[in-house]
This record gives sequence, C-alpha cells and structure tokens, in this order.
Amino acid sequence: MSNMADGKAMGRINALLDEGSFVEIGGEIKARGTDFNLKQTDTPGDGVITGYGVIDGNLVYVYSQDASVLGGAIGEMHGKKIANIYDMAMKMGAPVIGLIDSAGLRLQEGTDSLEAFGGLYFKQTMASGVIPQITAVFGGCGGGLSILTSLSDFVFMEEKSGKLFLNSPNAIEKNDKSKVDTSSAVFQSEESGLVDFVGNTDEILGNIRLLVTMLPMNNEEEAGFAEVTDDLNRLVESVEGAKEDTGIVLSMISDNGVLFESKRSYGKDMVTGFIKLNGMTIGAVANRWKVYDENAEVTAEFDGSLSIRGTKKAAQFVKFCDAFSIPVLTLTNVNGFSATMCGEKSLAKSTGALAYAFANATVPKVNVIIGEAFGSAYTVMNSKALGADVVYAWPSVKIGMMNSDLAAKIMYADEELSVIKEKAKEYDALQNSVVSAAGRGYVDTIIEPESTRKYLIGAFEMLYTKKEDRPMKKHGTV
Repeated sequence: MSNMADGKAMGRINALLDEGSFVEIGGEIKARGTDFNLKQTDTPGDGVITGYGVIDGNLVYVYSQDASVLGGAIGEMHGKKIANIYDMAMKMGAPVIGLIDSAGLRLQEGTDSLEAFGGLYFKQTMASGVIPQITAVFGGCGGGLSILTSLSDFVFMEEKSGKLFLNSPNAIEKNDKSKVDTSSAVFQSEESGLVDFVGNTDEILGNIRLLVTMLPMNNEEEAGFAEVTDDLNRLVESVEGAKEDTGIVLSMISDNGVLFESKRSYGKDMVTGFIKLNGMTIGAVANRWKVYDENAEVTAEFDGSLSIRGTKKAAQFVKFCDAFSIPVLTLTNVNGFSATMCGEKSLAKSTGALAYAFANATVPKVNVIIGEAFGSAYTVMNSKALGADVVYAWPSVKIGMMNSDLAAKIMYADEELSVIKEKAKEYDALQNSVVSAAGRGYVDTIIEPESTRKYLIGAFEMLYTKKEDRPMKKHGTV
C-alpha cells in the first residue's frame, strides 16, 4: 500500500466504504517523469489512491486524489490508474466513485497530461448508462477536470473547501471572486445545476452510501430491494394538505420516509429523486409550488409553471432512470409555462427534451395528478399521450386546456361579465373535470389521496414485467 494511507485521501475512502473492505490497486505506481526535474520528485501513488471495496455489501470501485502529492494534479500515470479502475468496473458491472481534490492538469507533463484527461473522458463516456458514476469534490476541481463531474451521474460537493469551475472566477470578464464566486458550492448547486448535494465531508459520504444502496450496480441488474418494514397498505392521511411541496409528499408515501433528492438546490420548482415502494427503488419527478423547511416555514414559492431549470433537471433524471431500468413516478400539478423573456430563449427546447425523455423511456411509468393539469405543460408531464402506463388522479384535480376563467374570457370576449362567469362554470364542469378526463380514458382511476401509496405499490408490482420496444435507430437527436 502506498505511503499516502494515513492522509485525507485514504481517510475519505475508509469513511465511505464498509470497514476493512478496501483493497488498493496500483499503490506502487509513481510518475514516469520526463521534464522539469520531475524525476527527482517523489510521487507516491502518483497522487491518487485507486482500488475497490463494498458499501453495504455492494461492490464499488473508488479513486481518491491526494493533494499532498503534486497538488493531486493529473498526469500520465495518475490518469492511467483511474482508467484502469474504470476498465475493471465495466468488466464487473459495478459503480465508480471519484473523490476529487486536485490542482487539475499537471503542467510538468504537458501533452501526456492532456492525453490522460482525454482518456478519462472516453472511459466515462463508454461507462455512461452502463454503470453509475458518482463524483464528490472535496478540494480543487478546475479546468478540464471539471468535465469529469459533468460526465458523472451524480455530483457531491464539500460546502467550504470544494472549488469547481471550468474557468476560474477571476478569469471571467467583468467578474472576480469577491463579486460572484462561480467556483463555490452555492453557485454550482443553485445556478449551474451541476452539483446534486452540498454538505460537509461526513454528510457527503453518508449520502453517497445511501445513494449506492438505492441504485442498481449496472444497467443489467435491478436496484437492490430493501427489506420492507413499512405497512404496504398504509394510508397517508394528511398527504393532500402537503401537495404544494411534493418533496414532503414523496417522503410521506415512500417506505419509512426514504427520499434521496437529486439536484435539490437547482430548479426547486421540480423535485427529482429516489424513493422506495415495497422495497423497490422508484425514480420520482414532481412539480412543486412551495418549499417548506423543517419548521414548516415557506423558503421558496413558485407559480405552478414549467421552467427551464425544472424541465432540464427532470429530463436528465428520467433519462438516467430509463438507462438503468428504474421505474418512474410523476406527481403532476402544473398550470402552464413560465412566461419570461429568459424562458423564451430556451424553454421550448428544454420542454421538448422533457417530452422526449418521458416518451422515449420504456421503464414502467405511473402518473398521479394531484392538483392542476393544464395545457401542453400537463401533456409533457408523463401523460397518457406520452406513454404513461397508469394515470391516477385525486378527486379535486382540474385537467384541461386551461383555467376555466381564462378560457371563458377568450371564447366569450364580447359578452358581459355575468355571461363569462356562467360560461366559466360550464367550461369547468365539461372540460376541466377529472370525471370528464377519466371518461375519455386519459385518467385510469380516480383515487383518494390517502390511498396513493397502496395504489402506487400495486401499480408498480403489476408493471414489473413490462416490456416495450421502440423503432430501430442508432439514437434520437433531442
């Protein structure tokens, strides 16, 4: 074992994996220095520890960079060690977890270092959709190294010491770090949406362990079934009252309240994450109108429309679930599209990507309409038209083209206010009624909110053997 064993790099590995399970690979490898006196520099392990171990009994491959060796910079042998871990993970069908703490590209090795970067990009691309890739940033992660995070499925970041950037904050025109720290965990989680979870080291490692236990080990294996101690027929009495914050709703219906929320600080008007139903991992996508904290105080509020960030976040998540055969649940409560100048620049594109993700996914898909479901925004949220296998709706919901008051104003623009009000009521009954939607087959079953959990468990059990083909093609272009 390399003499880095007592440093932060090894400490993170030991804290992440089951006790005593780590086996190091390539511990004696050092830099193959050629220029700038690198031959005279001791480079134990070439600045990265690589190997394998288990998390709750599940095989994982890990690399952990050591900033005490040349700043943890990636050179030729450093890159080859990580690439070797990827090769082994692909053969064995196991996740790769990268613990980043690096100065980036090793300048002393020039094009050898660039080649190492390119080789890792290729390995990650080949692994995408085959094995889960998880990256955690504990120190520096700049320049070309940041692309490793963008090629990962899930990214964690230490709240204080983590620095993630393509261009450093001071290199951006009209900006410096004191104005906007674009390398900070806050920026990368809230603005760029690259980071899924921000916290201290213990919180990060604990959440990685939770995530690994909820994911399949590869694209040919099912996600691990957890032992079920929760009542499968449990009624969720107050769930309708929580519908504005679907993060709470998902926790309420999940086995024992388990929820791993991805990109939790980005596009908060959309919740994406994993829950458990009868021990089965389910990917959840849900519209959210309000965010409540642990003290039941509102910390964010939205207008019920689809946004660029929300649709991007949801589309990426659905694609991941489909790649790894994780069933998808949606909780729909949406009234239209965000009407802003910024939105017009790319909302149609991001919404198209969301529609594509749902329509293209062949995994079991269940939709529960819990509030409003108006217009094309409702259609792209995993509707029957896009291929949802089962659609449930709560009795109080509204489903239709648009809000009845607005519809009446458009259709009867020249009439008096009393006529418009009367026509709005008529439109509500005929066009926006959940009974009307169910009568046309767009809703399969109208269910009581408190029965949502047991209906979902039954639906996903019924859909367990689902098989569905798509037209033969290399891949889509959306």
